[in-house]
Amino acid sequence: MTKAEIVNEIAKATGVEKIQVQNVIEEFTKVVKNSIIAGEPVYVRGFGSFIIKHRAEKAARNITKRTTMTIPAHNIPAFKPAKVFVNAVKESK
Repeated sequence: MTKAEIVNEIAKATGVEKIQVQNVIEEFTKVVKNSIIAGEPVYVRGFGSFIIKHRAEKAARNITKRTTMTIPAHNIPAFKPAKVFVNAVKESK
């Protein structure tokens, strides 16, 4: 499902104009991105959490050049679904 399809579904369900729904979705994504960049996780009860995962430094191999290199420690954004959400998906099939 694309962002445009999400906007259409929400507009149909709520009766709110598509442009307003699109603006709300855009602002939501901005708030989530800025919070994660600032190091603050975002919790949406019943849906899940947008969190930061820390990856430790590790050694990697380039098998074509037969060399070893070090990948430095870094943070990545991640999404952890809520248990209610996970259970709903498991029961859907």
